[in-house]
This record gives sequence, structure tokens and C-alpha cells, in this order.
Amino acid sequence: MSTAVDYTLGNPDTLTKYKTAAQISEKVLAAVSKLCVPGAKIVEVCQKGDQLLEEEVGKVYRGKKINKGFSHPTTVSPASYITPYTPLTTDEAEAATEIKPGEPIKIQLGAQIDGFGSIVCDTVLATPEDKAGQDVTGRPADLMLATYYSNELLLRLMIPPGLLTQGTDEEKAKASAQKAPSQAKITSMLETICKSYDCNLVESTTSWLFGHNEIEGAKKIVLAPSEGSKGDGVPEIGEAWGVEVGVSLGSGKVKNIDGLRPTLHRRTLQTYGLKRPTSRKVLSEVQKKFGTFPFSLRQLEDERDAKSGVVECVRGNVFRQYELVADKEDAPVARLLTTIAITKNGITKLGAPPQLDVAKYKTDKKITDEEILKILEQPISRNVGKKNKKKKPKKAAAKKEESDSDDSDDSE
Repeated sequence: MSTAVDYTLGNPDTLTKYKTAAQISEKVLAAVSKLCVPGAKIVEVCQKGDQLLEEEVGKVYRGKKINKGFSHPTTVSPASYITPYTPLTTDEAEAATEIKPGEPIKIQLGAQIDGFGSIVCDTVLATPEDKAGQDVTGRPADLMLATYYSNELLLRLMIPPGLLTQGTDEEKAKASAQKAPSQAKITSMLETICKSYDCNLVESTTSWLFGHNEIEGAKKIVLAPSEGSKGDGVPEIGEAWGVEVGVSLGSGKVKNIDGLRPTLHRRTLQTYGLKRPTSRKVLSEVQKKFGTFPFSLRQLEDERDAKSGVVECVRGNVFRQYELVADKEDAPVARLLTTIAITKNGITKLGAPPQLDVAKYKTDKKITDEEILKILEQPISRNVGKKNKKKKPKKAAAKKEESDSDDSDDSE
């Protein structure tokens, strides 16, 4: 009799697989970021990213019967695009789309090992080589800082109440008894940050609970929800999440992009008797290569077949298509996505965009809200590196712990 596999974070293997997927995702993200320069063709950058992901995934867990591959294809979204964009080579106009100077480009991609996916998204400003390394000013600086600080705040608001509280048992118990911030409260605090930089949250940006073969679990946090959308549940110890923030230089309201076909899909768990041979062929290829993770039609063997075969799959609800959405006023948008684990020691970033070098972004705007500034100063995890802390006098140890945890936070 086979025993049930433990897919929770309580199993050290699970964490190892998430971390392995994350290291690959971060490595490929760094390589793709360098390719996002003015004049680069978006479809070529996506293809290169996918090729790198496949190569890196091929290097780990070799010779083991383990399912591994993409948790998200490489997508490269231009200035006002909000959702992941992955054009096709067979659509001539789209294949010719180039990155424009100065636009904020959202790069999203991810690897999965044994069904544990780590997805990352970063926003980079497409800078000509002769301007690389220069300070960023004006509205682009506002956008990048608002996004960075919103993300930092959201991560801290996901820590279960009292988890990192220091002090007496009484103080710890009091902090733990507090309720986690409501989703309305989270939205309102993030809006405060965005307003400080004259920006707005992108409506209905959603962070999801992750699980085995799952990137849209039972819980979700919805920021600035539009009519009819709402979040559900609070983050708890032992969970993995994909945490996302989207910020716009416009109103943050969204619209569907006309005239562009959705090219990003994922398999649902619905079954349906597909009638067309091309549809059945596409479904079979997707099941083999991608399981229930998102894929681009560009990644399938025959792009033209994929374009026709996918139609029946979407109609029969066997595939879900991701609509392409942009800022309603075509204003520039930035997004960040971090895959995290919540443990008894706080938040571990499993896969994250690189830390922003804040000093490079110059603006006269700043956050003035005291409550928010106080939260931003807090670490996201407890430093558990040293085993011999107990021998020190209590006060000194507490001080040391505080400065350690700040250091560990900076070094993430």
C-alpha cells in the first residue's frame, strides 16, 4: 500500500523543490532583464527566456523520475500592458513588436519541480546602453518607487499577527490575538503609498495561495477590487503564496486590449469530449508538457495548429484563456510578483525580483504616513542563523537579534 505523499511545506523536500525552482526562475529573470533593451523584439526575448528556462531545468534532478518544467512561460509586457504578454511568431504584426526606449517592461516567468512552481515578475525600464547606470528621475522614478514600497508593505502585511513580535510572553500573546488586516485595510494602506507618489494601484491585482500543481489556490488577496471581485482568506503559517503588486501612473482602471488574441492559457480540470483532431492533439501535448501550469501557444509544436486547436478547448472549458488587459488610459504600469513561504520564522522569499537600488531613483515625493513607515522598517523574518544566543544576557541578545534581523532583511 503506498502512503500518501506529504506535499505541505512541513515536508523539507517540498521547500527544497520550491527553492530549486526559484533559483532557476531568478537566474533566467536576470538574463532576460539584460535582453530588454530598446529595439529588441519581444517575441525573440520570450523565446530566449523559454530556452534558458528549459536548459536550467534540465540541469537539476537529473535521472530522477520527476515532473519538471515551466510554471509560467516567459512573458514580456510593454508599458501600459498589465497582464503577461507573449506574442506569436506566426502573427506578423505582433512578432515585429519592439521594446521602446524608457518603457517599463514587465518580465514574468517561472520554473516548477515536481509540481512546485516558483513564479517571478520584475519591472525593468528599457534603457539604451549609453544611459545604463544613470539615475532615474521624474514619473518613471515615482512609478518604480511606488511599486517597490507597495510590494515591501504587502509582504509585511502578510505575516500572521504576532509571529515576529519580541518582548514578554504577555506582549507576544497580545500581538498574536490581533486580527490580520482586512483586505480593504491592505488596499487602503497600499493606496496611501501609491498616492504619495501620485500613482494608483492597478484594479483587482490578485495574490494567490500556491500548492502542488496549483498557482490559483483556495485563498486570494485582491487589491483595489473591481465590481464583483473580492478576496478570500488570510495568509497562515505553512503556506506558499504568489504575491503580486501592480501600480499605474494613470487611474489604475483596466480595459481589454482590442485586436490581440489571448496566447496564454492553462488547462483546467474539466473534461469535455473534444471533436476536432487538432484540439485533441493540442490537449494531449499540453497535458504532457505543462500539466495545469500556464503555457504560451508559442511553446507548442505547431503554432498554427495550436491557434485553431485551442478554440474548441477554450469553448469546452478544458483550457482557460488569459485575456490581455492594459491600463484604461494607456498609462505606464509596473508589476512585481514574489513567490513566498510563510514559516514560523516569518516570510521566506522563495523566488523574488531583485532588490531595487532605491538610491538610483530620484523624486521629491515621499511616504509620510507614520504607521506605514513603521511597518516598512520591520523585518520580514526572524534571524535564526546563530544557535548560541541563549548564553548572552537577555537585553544584549534582544538588541543583537533586532539588528541581525534587520541585516538579514537588507541582504535579501
